[in-house]
Amino acid sequence: MPRRSGPLPRVAVIGAGMSGLALARVLTGAGFGVRVLDKGRGPGGRLSTRKSADGGTFDHGAQYFTARDPLFRALVEAWMAEGIAAEWHGRIGTLTRGVVGPAKAPVRYVGVPGMNAVAKALADGLDVRTGVRVERVEREGRAWRLTSETGEDLGLAEVVVAAVPAPQAVPLLAGAPELAAQAGSARLSPCWAVMARFDAPVAVALDGAFVEDSPLSWVARDTSKPGRAPGERWVLHGSPEYSAAHLEETAEAMAPKLVAAFSQALGRDVHAVEAVAHRWRFAMPSPPIEASSLYDAALGLGACGDWCAGPRVEGAFLSGVALARRIAAP
Repeated sequence: MPRRSGPLPRVAVIGAGMSGLALARVLTGAGFGVRVLDKGRGPGGRLSTRKSADGGTFDHGAQYFTARDPLFRALVEAWMAEGIAAEWHGRIGTLTRGVVGPAKAPVRYVGVPGMNAVAKALADGLDVRTGVRVERVEREGRAWRLTSETGEDLGLAEVVVAAVPAPQAVPLLAGAPELAAQAGSARLSPCWAVMARFDAPVAVALDGAFVEDSPLSWVARDTSKPGRAPGERWVLHGSPEYSAAHLEETAEAMAPKLVAAFSQALGRDVHAVEAVAHRWRFAMPSPPIEASSLYDAALGLGACGDWCAGPRVEGAFLSGVALARRIAAP
């Protein structure tokens, strides 16, 4: 990457998901002072892993990733060599009211021992602060002052990147109305996810399935993934339409509904001994906007994410890299 001459601007990245971490790594490697701020308890965003009552884990956000772009493939190969990613050789198909069918068979990868392992690897060595929600980005001279929702002064940065879902990026981009309008044009569908544990193996010849004619869109036997603790743990994802229709229901109400939908998809009753629901309000861009990233070099404001480059882990990574290159351009 060509290097800038003169002092490099300070960069604040809002969001420690795949896109924000990818951008931060590229810019940190190029000599920029970068700080990443995230509202969550740890880095990862939808690359999330939740603990189960039996001591195991659930990947309740992104289920796996593919690697088509040479740059991302090289990173995945490095992760595999380090033991923090592996191929998932699960049996993947379709499921329609008890009927199993074939599905496309790309090579699928997962983090080990959970999907958040790859986020932790990207965050290693970066200046990442979690548990803080940025509420305001306001112009102060030639820089931007960031303020948290509690009123904490988070300091100044010459460049601010919103690496968050588009609806959350809009208010952070208020200083660049054209970028805010572009982000505002993105549409993201919600997803209710249920983490379900069973006391016996679920009898179906699949480890992951795209579910048809159902309130569910996807189910996965999480314990079929490499490096997971033993047990019978499944992740159930509600369809975009069903999740939107039930968006404001409680997690306690949604868990049994999606377990019942799982029974219907299997064509027989199953009973979970543990079922916890989580709402992803902004889960899937439909479709992404026609830009790999957003950036106003004169103002020092930008945005990136899978809602720009494509609704996949790889898309989020490539969007972050694309924006980093624009920021670092001479």
